[in-house]
Amino acid sequence: MMIKKAVLPVAGLGTRMLPITKVVPKELLPVIERPTIEYVIDEAIQSGVNTLVFIISQGKGKIIDYFDIDLNLRSFLKERGKTELLAKVQEVEEKIKHLIEVRQKVPEGLGHAILMAEKAVGNEPFAVLLGDDLVDADPPCLKQMLEVYQNLFSKSSEISLIGVEEVTWENVSKYGIIDGERVGTDLIKVKKVVEKPKPEEAPSNFAIIGRYILNPIVFDYLKRIPKVNGEYQLTDAIQLMIDAGHEVYAYLFKGKRFDTGNKEGFFQTILHYACKDPRLEAVLRSFCQERFGF
Repeated sequence: MMIKKAVLPVAGLGTRMLPITKVVPKELLPVIERPTIEYVIDEAIQSGVNTLVFIISQGKGKIIDYFDIDLNLRSFLKERGKTELLAKVQEVEEKIKHLIEVRQKVPEGLGHAILMAEKAVGNEPFAVLLGDDLVDADPPCLKQMLEVYQNLFSKSSEISLIGVEEVTWENVSKYGIIDGERVGTDLIKVKKVVEKPKPEEAPSNFAIIGRYILNPIVFDYLKRIPKVNGEYQLTDAIQLMIDAGHEVYAYLFKGKRFDTGNKEGFFQTILHYACKDPRLEAVLRSFCQERFGF
């Protein structure tokens, strides 16, 4: 079973990054010279996904515009002989082969956002990538998960796979946390999912990150879950699936994850990717020497 479609829920308001996100979608905030969302899309494309379903809201159309063809800009750069910049622009504009845009009129949580993609996805397994979670990994995180999923699918056609990482116990209340049984070095069969538990109530410190491969049966369960604090949680639907006998596995991916949805995580992301560029790393080293003496 090949995964052909990925859902990108990018309708959130980005309140943790206000005031800049009042006018600029958090997914377009730059990490070096590219917006956050482009790193996520590159991961999907490099993993073999060819159709991207964007769940957007009012004001988020700029994300689609970034990947659209701008003939005026192309003409301007060509006339000025800026061939290198023109090549960069064309690369971005031609990156996504198949793009579907779905409007979420009211922000009602991740579960609701994914449910909005039901018609676009159809009756086939699909990936979900959150736009503010960047994972620097080789091979890409989603590609790792797809390889694991293929092996699991050969044994059962109604499985789902979620990406997880181990976090400190004091941070478990920031994430959906799993409880389960190890069935391999990097694989856990999930028995329970808890949304943002207190540290003393958390069943483990394995946190769900913004990477999923979901069986389309999830749409049926997303329609059954109650709204909690004004939102429909994906973790509630996943728990219903588990309770009904559907197999859900968690994969401990290899790589470094960054949460760009808050100031600290965004800053760490910029520093990390700056260090991957020798020129920028030299600038950073010079700054640290001058500012901190090391």
